[in-house]
Amino acid sequence: MSKFEATEGQNRMAPNATRSDSTQPDPTKPNPTQSDPMQTLRSVSDEQRSRLSEGWVAFATTVRREVHRVVRIWPQTLLPPVITTCLYFIIFGPILGDRIGLMHGYTYLQYVTPGLIMMAVLTNSYQNVVSSFFGAKFQHHIEEMLVSPMSSESILLGYAVGGVFRGLVIGAVVGVVALLFADLPIVHPVLTIAVAVLTSVAFAFGGFINAMVARNFDDITIVPTFVLTPLTMLGGVFYSVDLLAEPWRTISYANPILYMVNAFRYGILGRSDMPLAVAFGVLSLFIIGFYLVAVWMLRRGIGIRS
Repeated sequence: MSKFEATEGQNRMAPNATRSDSTQPDPTKPNPTQSDPMQTLRSVSDEQRSRLSEGWVAFATTVRREVHRVVRIWPQTLLPPVITTCLYFIIFGPILGDRIGLMHGYTYLQYVTPGLIMMAVLTNSYQNVVSSFFGAKFQHHIEEMLVSPMSSESILLGYAVGGVFRGLVIGAVVGVVALLFADLPIVHPVLTIAVAVLTSVAFAFGGFINAMVARNFDDITIVPTFVLTPLTMLGGVFYSVDLLAEPWRTISYANPILYMVNAFRYGILGRSDMPLAVAFGVLSLFIIGFYLVAVWMLRRGIGIRS
């Protein structure tokens, strides 16, 4: 091979080598085809913050509307339960209380007062949610919530907080009125508030479920009339379960309101017919159960999309 041919072959290979070297990525420069892990995390984090912000705004708006509704129509939401409970105090105080005598070392009015307060709390928490949510269904503005970015949990908790607010306000007012009729020591104030809040939450969730399945205004009164009222009257509000003979005493243990009333009575008087741990267990079971059922029904659209 001549010197000229060797030089010409090297010249032909030089451009190819240059092109081959140019196609190799430079490790010192970022590759646009590869995604930045930190950027991906930031985008996911921004999306989560956006969803949390939307959920919080929806929840706060629902709570504000429900609280405003309770306060705006206070002659219908706050006044009647207080008047009804005052009638109980008058009847079981000066009229019947002295004739019945002591019960477990307390006057009869002292003994029934915690049950009357608890009855006002759970009844109004239930009624507030069932009437408000069914009104939203009846007026067809619940569809606006369903097509919005609101989650099922935000809708449920928003209505539930409104029911808890009404129940606790009425319970507090009834409790203040009760102090005018009976001497209540309130042995465990923190426990008393905790039981009232948990009971109100449980029945707020229960009222939401009733509103979901209700088809007309008559359906929202069936459960309070035929289920809630009998369970309350037979839930140890006006008597001690120890006074019952068998098998009624054992049957009474199946009544969940019996545990709630006795836990609340223990907070005020320091006296209960039920173990406190069992009462809190029953409360927790009902709260979790009602919550899961309500969220499941809301996600499936039961009673709404039909």
